[in-house]
Amino acid sequence: MLPANLDVLLKEGEVIDVAHCAENGTVPARNKRYLIQIDRIQYVVDDCLTGRALLTIAGKDPHRFQLRQSLRHGNKVTVEVVKLNEEVCFTKAGIEKFMTLPLDQQEGEFVARRQFHLPEEDTEFLEGQDLPWDTMMDGSGSYVLIHQFPVPKGYNHPTVTAAIRIESGYPQTQLDMVYLYPALARLDGQPIGALCDQPIDGKTFQRWSRHRTGENPWRPGIDNLATHAGLVSFWFEHEFIKRPQLDAVPA
Repeated sequence: MLPANLDVLLKEGEVIDVAHCAENGTVPARNKRYLIQIDRIQYVVDDCLTGRALLTIAGKDPHRFQLRQSLRHGNKVTVEVVKLNEEVCFTKAGIEKFMTLPLDQQEGEFVARRQFHLPEEDTEFLEGQDLPWDTMMDGSGSYVLIHQFPVPKGYNHPTVTAAIRIESGYPQTQLDMVYLYPALARLDGQPIGALCDQPIDGKTFQRWSRHRTGENPWRPGIDNLATHAGLVSFWFEHEFIKRPQLDAVPA
């Protein structure tokens, strides 16, 4: 729990806000207590703690979670993995915050893969959807696979796995298209345009060739995995705007 007089302790300099120091480019004073953030929750801690201790403070099993620290150097932010027995000293310049990442995720027999790391805001978005997801790499590229992705009525499946390819240079480089498994079809029999097969992760996914336009370009710093997933949902809905649903649709 945070001290009841935290505001006073911060004002008097007895507790140092490390995120505030990182944002202002100052080095936290020594021999104090320190206000840190783990998964956006604040804790007051002593000078040096191991990765294992930080996970324990956050209520995470060190055998099932990884700890990452965000370091700010001016406008540049880097993310480093903290090993379980590695000590983190909060007097180090640039420590902004910490984030935990599950090493696996149980959904029935599902065990999530984390073959590469995503930007923090993307991980937070995915965790907030309460859907199982993977990051995986194969010969065709690097993908985020969002399982049980909802599909509106009118298609042959209520959910699919939506694979989004993460291009080199992302998030400055745009995300494009979506790959679906199993393949979608309209229940009214009308065709869906601009589809083709794409092998991913040992399966045949259905590629929806949908692209941004000059009037709706990728916006670095604004667009991310969340906005692209929203665009995918729009593509599903827009299919029935382009070709209105026929009346005789099987139940």
